[in-house]
Amino acid sequence: MSVLTPRQVLDRLVAFPTVSRDSNLALVDWLEGYLSGQGVKCFRHWNEDRQKAALIAHAGPWVEGAVVLSGHSDVVPVDGQTWTSDPWTVTERDGRLYGRGTCDMKGYVALAVWAVVEAARRGVARPLQLALSYDEEIGCTGAPPMIETMAGVVPRGSAAVIGEPSRMKVITGHKGGTGYHVHVKGYEVHSSLLPDGVSAIMEGARLIQWVNDRNAAIQAAPRLPVGGRFHPPFTTLHVGMIEGGTAHNITAADCRFAVEIRSVPDDDLEAHAEAFRLEAERLDVVLKARRSEAGVHLDRFFDVSALRPEVDGEAEALARALTGENEAGVVSYGTEAGQFQDAGYSAVVCGPGDIAQAHQPDEYLEISEFEAGHRFMERLLERLA
Repeated sequence: MSVLTPRQVLDRLVAFPTVSRDSNLALVDWLEGYLSGQGVKCFRHWNEDRQKAALIAHAGPWVEGAVVLSGHSDVVPVDGQTWTSDPWTVTERDGRLYGRGTCDMKGYVALAVWAVVEAARRGVARPLQLALSYDEEIGCTGAPPMIETMAGVVPRGSAAVIGEPSRMKVITGHKGGTGYHVHVKGYEVHSSLLPDGVSAIMEGARLIQWVNDRNAAIQAAPRLPVGGRFHPPFTTLHVGMIEGGTAHNITAADCRFAVEIRSVPDDDLEAHAEAFRLEAERLDVVLKARRSEAGVHLDRFFDVSALRPEVDGEAEALARALTGENEAGVVSYGTEAGQFQDAGYSAVVCGPGDIAQAHQPDEYLEISEFEAGHRFMERLLERLA
């Protein structure tokens, strides 16, 4: 198989509609075949039902200390969005590359694939690895088992560059996050008999008010040193959607909503999550005392570690040397970087594209950003050699 340019790899990757709800195996099959054909060693981590897989690739000497280029294969849906071109075909116009995932984050993945192939072709003294996860878009759930698998199949890497769109700025800190799906179960009666029933909506509103009160307390507290660098400069709790009830004159039997917590790195994410869980348990006891059918059920549906700025971090030093950046920044969105850091890697976020374009209709990557990412990879290969 002939060697592909970064743009040719991007065209191939975008053509696979790897929406998180669907399998990514067609992309993984193609990519593993391409990399293996170029002499790159490849390994898979399968999810539980074997409908998705993470791909791990290693180029260069079989020794520890690799630089890891990390990305994700999944993208968000295009349902309900109005596109002016086919979202599954890269379309170039006005200096931009349009297509679902060009920015978030198949542009970076294409560059990483190219770099790993070049590392195998040219020969490098320090190895280069690719870590391509699944299910990032639904809570970064695919990276932790992938990272665990890496420890058993390839020599351990030391510095991980997670290529989420940062306009090639070096990012050393981001917020962590977790969330609960909340189901409040009530008891239906006619609203004229309100005390005889349990309104799931009205009781659920107590938990939502607890979230409001928690936000107020957080914002009134002194700013944390690292947290003060973020916008907003504190941890936030949020309820974005709520549903429940059958009629205006019936106490609601069910109320469902989700609570999302995004914490600054030097705050205790688990403490906020535990406080909400305890409040939900308290309400559950109260409701069951009124009607045995009533209560509160929680399902924790994602858990993303914060990326903490490192002292003399290897990944930061590498990324700054390759980009020429004199300082590092922080972002409020979450990535898999914190999960690599939890596993003992030095980690940094640095990739082409603007996060404002992620998930949007007519998602695009500026060609100039793609070219900047290519220069980053060229400089990386020179250092590895």
